[in-house]
Amino acid sequence: MELRQLRYFVTIAQHGSFTRAAQLLHLTQPGVSSQIRQLERELGHPLLDRSGRTVRLTPAGEAVLPHARAALAAATAARRAAQEFDGLRSGHVRLGMVAGAALTPPSGPGSLPGLATTLAAFRRSHPGIDFSLAEDTSAGMLAALRDGRLDLAVVGLPVPASGREDDDGWSTLAGLVLHTVLEVPLVAACAERHPLAGGPDSSGGPDSSGGPDSGGDPGDGTGRGDCSGQGPLPVTALAGHALVSTPRGTGMRTALEEALAEAGVDPVIGVEAAAPPQLAELAAHGMGVAVLPDPGPVPGLRVRPLTGPVPRVRIALAWPAGRSASAPAAAALLTHLRQAYPGPAAAQPPAAQSAATQSPAGTTAPSAMCSSATAPSRISRSSGK
Repeated sequence: MELRQLRYFVTIAQHGSFTRAAQLLHLTQPGVSSQIRQLERELGHPLLDRSGRTVRLTPAGEAVLPHARAALAAATAARRAAQEFDGLRSGHVRLGMVAGAALTPPSGPGSLPGLATTLAAFRRSHPGIDFSLAEDTSAGMLAALRDGRLDLAVVGLPVPASGREDDDGWSTLAGLVLHTVLEVPLVAACAERHPLAGGPDSSGGPDSSGGPDSGGDPGDGTGRGDCSGQGPLPVTALAGHALVSTPRGTGMRTALEEALAEAGVDPVIGVEAAAPPQLAELAAHGMGVAVLPDPGPVPGLRVRPLTGPVPRVRIALAWPAGRSASAPAAAALLTHLRQAYPGPAAAQPPAAQSAATQSPAGTTAPSAMCSSATAPSRISRSSGK
């Protein structure tokens, strides 16, 4: 059967007349009658009763009519979707991201493009697509994705979380699809005179640089201290020291608390701040030990890798399972973002493997998409919440 035959059949059934249907379809009545006879022969049953002054549906016609209408509606929807993808002349995408994250420029030859750069490139190819950007915690954005208030989101997660309901990492990911952008370890960052700095300037006990009144010198402005040869810092060494972290429920805070719990250490949170840059600055001024993705050079700050266990966080794109395909603009942006951020499994360019993009701990320099932020319930370095 053909769609045009179904359209003729539905039109006749609606108006009860071959003549009226032919007029509305801009066809001749014999042509319409011929197509209906072909349809009836193919189905093996008469669909229309032509014996009266008004054409009526036969029992077979009544059974076929809803399916014919559904087929025509599906064909119309498919045509509309294809037309929207053909240039995506218009559309709107609601994008969420962890607070304060992902809008910084690239930080080096091995880094990924900043989110603003990526969105601008998409907009040049799709000038009719508009965006609304919302900042929230990861937990808030995951709820918004499920409720239909967001189309896509950049969220922070603990590395173990798979999204399965039985996953101890984070069970609330069920019903969402995730695309990991990157995974990064957390490091300990503190003022140069802090006892955990490991350099010649460090001295004193656990409280010698635990706060603004400790008398610790935040540094001489020459940049991060030389961490080479210091070796990793056991997570247990954080016991008794005031820590600087994102709020409870954020990605980095969750990763930190899980690592401390595994090591048998109770966290002592001295200061909470929203984004990694704030954490690093507070630590450099002697407010405590910040646990965050490697912040790069910060005046007065010493950085040491953590071990036993190594806390890790990840940044991921998230969207509702099965929903993005029904929104062409969101689906097109999702494709663009996944190409721009292929994830840690993708092959790394030579530049990304060079010494210039390695931190003192031997970890790859962070992406620009991962250079600030806080988001509830586990995130990674572009925002780490």
